[in-house]
Amino acid sequence: MFEPFYPDYYVSSAYAIDYRKLYDSGVRGVIFDVDNTLVPHDAPADNRAKRLFQEFHTMGMETCLLSNNREPRVAGFAAEVGTKYIYKGNKPFVKGYVRAMELMGTSQDTTVFVGDQLFTDIWGANRAGIVSYLTMPIDPREEIQIVLKRWPEKAVLYFYRKKRGGESL
Repeated sequence: MFEPFYPDYYVSSAYAIDYRKLYDSGVRGVIFDVDNTLVPHDAPADNRAKRLFQEFHTMGMETCLLSNNREPRVAGFAAEVGTKYIYKGNKPFVKGYVRAMELMGTSQDTTVFVGDQLFTDIWGANRAGIVSYLTMPIDPREEIQIVLKRWPEKAVLYFYRKKRGGESL
């Protein structure tokens, strides 16, 4: 019942993923959500985010931001880290994920998605046939529409953990 919302991987942070290992396994592109995945909501790119994207550039990994936010927010962050972007991405609809892969020149088999919300980020990535990584939100202070989604997310994550043998972060 909840399987369409289950991530392939549940990690503590976007910064805890071994992207070099993914690259070595054939992944060539990473699509990221921005707010509460890479930085707190509406925060500028910090040094950690800038270093991460520099590592991607160095290893030859393509990146793209896919956000439901407006262009000024997403474009500004993208400029700070030097990546492609899609604003008003209409997640969980598949079109934004497909467009991100087109921009990066990657395919479903060579792309992963990293985001902090089940009902937009992960569901959309799963629908697009992309490996999905769910991260814990960076900042517990969120907009009300997101806070309201966190309650049903807890139920989905309960069954996800139960199915995976009780794994937790």
